[in-house]
Amino acid sequence: MPKSLRMALAVLVGLIAADAAPAATQSTTFSVTATVLGSCSVSAGTLAFGSYTPTAGSSTDASSTVNVVCTNGTDYTVALDGGSTANNVAAREMNDAASHTLSYEIYKDSARATVWGDGTGASVTQSGTGGGATQSFTAYGRVPAAQFVTAGNYADTVTVTVSY
Repeated sequence: MPKSLRMALAVLVGLIAADAAPAATQSTTFSVTATVLGSCSVSAGTLAFGSYTPTAGSSTDASSTVNVVCTNGTDYTVALDGGSTANNVAAREMNDAASHTLSYEIYKDSARATVWGDGTGASVTQSGTGGGATQSFTAYGRVPAAQFVTAGNYADTVTVTVSY
């Protein structure tokens, strides 16, 4: 092999070896952190009693669902206020456009024996521990029989509060 060819080959091998040689490196680490806050969200459906007939001789019952979602392990309580008309957990009322009132109540149980409220008086709250999934509570409503009020559409607004 001629000398010039050998020399060219040696330069080529040297260049290839130089490209293949590892460069100097350094490394480090960094921390990754997060703080998960306990949190809850709440939603509720309408408690719709439909048509009420005072002369029927029986109470009108209905139910609704209160849905709560809280982070895992978060303890919470669900309270219902006395409504915007009477603002009284022990004596809730709906009213019509002329401010006539129709009494009703919301209970924790299907037997309608335990008033679901804010924990004052004889009322109780609902409680639970978050699991990251929706937890549902049924609100059992009742309009007592024989309320001879003015005919019309009656409504109230109840505030649901989740404390955690």
